[in-house]
Amino acid sequence: MDRTIWWDYGRACIGLVDQTLLPVQYRAITCPTVDDLVEAIRALRVRGAPALGVAGAYGVALAARTVGGTGFEEYLARVHETSLRVRSARPTAVNLARGVDRALGSIGDAGDVEEVRERTLGAAERCAGEDLSACRALGAHGAALLSDDATVLTHCNAGALACVGWGTALGVVRSAIEAGKRVRVIACETRPLLQGARLTAFELRRDGIPVTVCPDSSAAHLMREGGIDAVIVGADRICRDAVFNKVGTYMHAIAARHHGIPFYVAAPSSTLDPDLPASRVEIEERGEDEVACFGGTRTVPAGVPVRNPAFDLTPFDLVTAVITENGVFYDPARLFP
Repeated sequence: MDRTIWWDYGRACIGLVDQTLLPVQYRAITCPTVDDLVEAIRALRVRGAPALGVAGAYGVALAARTVGGTGFEEYLARVHETSLRVRSARPTAVNLARGVDRALGSIGDAGDVEEVRERTLGAAERCAGEDLSACRALGAHGAALLSDDATVLTHCNAGALACVGWGTALGVVRSAIEAGKRVRVIACETRPLLQGARLTAFELRRDGIPVTVCPDSSAAHLMREGGIDAVIVGADRICRDAVFNKVGTYMHAIAARHHGIPFYVAAPSSTLDPDLPASRVEIEERGEDEVACFGGTRTVPAGVPVRNPAFDLTPFDLVTAVITENGVFYDPARLFP
């Protein structure tokens, strides 16, 4: 699969796959302004923690090319101010803020506008390259955990579309298949926006990897039937005491523990957040229409309140191991040096 997000050198802007159009249409769009990028992040045109980290870094490079100022100091101030709008576009995934901070940090002692532009774009390209390398490495580590003939259940989309390419949870699947193993995927549809049904199924079918979609609420039943060998999910933030991922992950972890099925979290080290305890992580609450309407038709009576948390918290005692580019960690304490 092609890259999910990239720098368009011809137009000096960000290019990305518009994931809101999938699976019906696979189309690339451009973000010529920071406003366009912020809208793309909030509307989930680009999503997935690793991809958001790269989007954040590219956002700084874009700000460096689109803001002005009467002098160099004012220009730098506007680059920082504009970049912080990208940083706050979505709160839960740590990668977004980290990507912005890294690109801003690359400015250092730059002496003029052109040097700022070169440094920030260089930092963003390094973020993109490192994401691809990390996904490849963690995929190889995770592939060793799967048997030669395995069925994997996953939730949401932790594939190439959630990263620059290859993927995290689906990167493990791809690496296992590349190693000659037979792997099938059961993708939970992932209500309310169906990232599993729309995105995971799309990219796996496109790559010729066997995939079946199931309702989220059927996962425990399928585990009880005995046909699932492992659950592998991605992560948006991994703290010292818990994993944050797409809402629904927690219930899959509970069901997997009950049925004696290994529950793996696959994520690059850029997702680790050793400084913030889980109790202080803001879980994004999205708009009610994502739950109250379906296919343009209202499905919840008017006036009935809706809760729509985008993520949930899974404690480490339900996680068999965390897979990163640095290896497989059965003891979460070893994740954080």
